[in-house]
Amino acid sequence: MLALAFTVSVQACAEMLRPPRLIHLTLSLAASGRQCHHPPLSIRQLFSCTQTRTKCASRTASVTPNHASLGFPQYQALAACSDLASQEYSLIYAFPAIRGLRALSRLKLIQTGVTAALLPTVYYFYLQGQASVTLLTYTTGIAAFAAVMLYTISHYIRRVVGMMYLDSTQCTLKVSHLSFWGHRRDVYLPVSDVMTLGDTGDSPGEPILRLKRYSCSDTLYFFPRLGRVIDKHGFEKVFGTLT
Repeated sequence: MLALAFTVSVQACAEMLRPPRLIHLTLSLAASGRQCHHPPLSIRQLFSCTQTRTKCASRTASVTPNHASLGFPQYQALAACSDLASQEYSLIYAFPAIRGLRALSRLKLIQTGVTAALLPTVYYFYLQGQASVTLLTYTTGIAAFAAVMLYTISHYIRRVVGMMYLDSTQCTLKVSHLSFWGHRRDVYLPVSDVMTLGDTGDSPGEPILRLKRYSCSDTLYFFPRLGRVIDKHGFEKVFGTLT
């Protein structure tokens, strides 16, 4: 009688705690030496479906592309730059002295590198008592002066326009100038973004003219008198009249 009452009470509690229409659980009192019954099939199916949904959700999250990480604007910008570089351009301006400026820039790089390499040797001999204070001061001053001159010269040389090209549609201006290491660097600018001489405030008769843009404050310099205007019509298309 006690066993029967215990079974009825357990089943009543199970019915009260059982969520509706989800899990059907049958409790039975197992006798000694017997194993408990396995959970019904509905419970195993429920856990199986839950695990399957979790795996599917994780796979979907891993397969779904992250557009921010792929960087589609960067790919589009590279493709646009590649298209601009593959177009045909006609030369409208050339500055022959850019070769001399490139040689000067590389010479300053070599001079600064040599003086910087000599400094540890001079300091070593000074610590060993084989070099005077005058030699140490002189070498340090030369190295510092070379570094300052390198920065100053490179700052201005990088802003000198060596060549300018215009594409066949007269919509893109290709500007060539030097980098810090003395290499050629090409920049592609929309013609509509380039300021005319009237907007920059320069007069056509000045020896040094500025190449400025509406979208940023970067400034380059070119010399119509020292350089050569190859295509006057294309040049005036970008900068306005020269007279």
